[in-house]
Amino acid sequence: MRLQAICKMTVTATEADCPVVAMLRPRSGDAQWMVSERYELHPWVPTTEYVDSYGNLCQRMKIPQGDMRIEVDMVMEAEDEISVALDAMVTPIEDLPFDTLQYLLPSRYCPSDKMEDRARQIVGNAEPGYAQIEAIRSWIRSTLEYRYGVSNGATDALDTLNDGAGVCRDFSHVGIGLTRSLRIPARLVVGYLYQLDPMDMHAWFEAFVGGRWYTFDATQDSPRGGRIVVAYGRDAADVAFISHYGPLEMGEMVVTVDKLDETQQQQPQDQQRC
Repeated sequence: MRLQAICKMTVTATEADCPVVAMLRPRSGDAQWMVSERYELHPWVPTTEYVDSYGNLCQRMKIPQGDMRIEVDMVMEAEDEISVALDAMVTPIEDLPFDTLQYLLPSRYCPSDKMEDRARQIVGNAEPGYAQIEAIRSWIRSTLEYRYGVSNGATDALDTLNDGAGVCRDFSHVGIGLTRSLRIPARLVVGYLYQLDPMDMHAWFEAFVGGRWYTFDATQDSPRGGRIVVAYGRDAADVAFISHYGPLEMGEMVVTVDKLDETQQQQPQDQQRC
């Protein structure tokens, strides 16, 4: 399907110019393709772009003291459905690609070294691999309450299990921690989901089984496509859409994701590389 995603936000450097690293541009890949893109900064500032260790596009800039408006408008070809493979088995550690090994380790928000007992209880007799992760995803959805205001920037997966509630970021951290505790690579994904309600930036997780990555989303009641991936990481610490290194206040952020039908024509736009 062809999706148009728009993200508009306002940020304010309250005391002085503020160095930031933004992560708002998706990349083309196996499951998505960039058709067109517009990336604008008001006011414009000199900006450089680099690729981080997880393959994400990062924009480095200094926000001048005062307000800045950031607008990203993209048209992407995305998968109509996500792949499901209940018979996909665990990939032996010795056969894992080198770049997946980092996703076996505990991380700031996913203390998987403390979660194996809970994971074994949840998966029961499920076959090692995809079936175990699906059991984890289903357990999170049926057991944890989706509720705003429970978590904050310091909440990790164990906190969410104790609270019994959280949002998409928290659900994903729990899924990642439980999955890694079974010695299966798992990573956080942030981006956009068509028809998400309420609409916002979204988070889910992926696990590596059967020789490839599969998508799992505990906030949804069925496998859903229509996803635009913006960034991957070990957990939320790696995929913040704005990392700031000085006083910065986030203002209003508006996100829309619309499906374009076959009769709609999207003219290529000059891409402003920021």
